[in-house]
Amino acid sequence: QVQLVESGGGLVQAGGSLRLSCATSDHTFYNAAMGWFRPAPGKEREFVAAITRTGGRTYYTDSVKGRFTMTRDNGKKTGYMQMNSLKAEDTGVYYCAANIFHNVYDVAWAYDSWGQGTQVTVAS
Repeated sequence: QVQLVESGGGLVQAGGSLRLSCATSDHTFYNAAMGWFRPAPGKEREFVAAITRTGGRTYYTDSVKGRFTMTRDNGKKTGYMQMNSLKAEDTGVYYCAANIFHNVYDVAWAYDSWGQGTQVTVAS
């Protein structure tokens, strides 16, 4: 498994921005797609966004398209999610995850390793 550490969460006013980071020291980062998930009613974890191993493609749930952007710096073994125009409904714990073996990105079962989560709170 890949050891992942999230950072960048916090309290922000609606309309504000945060940038989440997901870092590892594990060299398998280069072979892993990265994703972000958050809890949702009726689900343990809801897909938010993902980026492929090379960073060539990104995927987003509809509610964050145009507001959130995922990038990765393979040299730093870190993935990022820039969150703009934040809304109260974006509040939650955001979990970073690594997907080494699967070519599907929007489901939690495809991810092999998970971070501990970082809290994002958006005040309305």
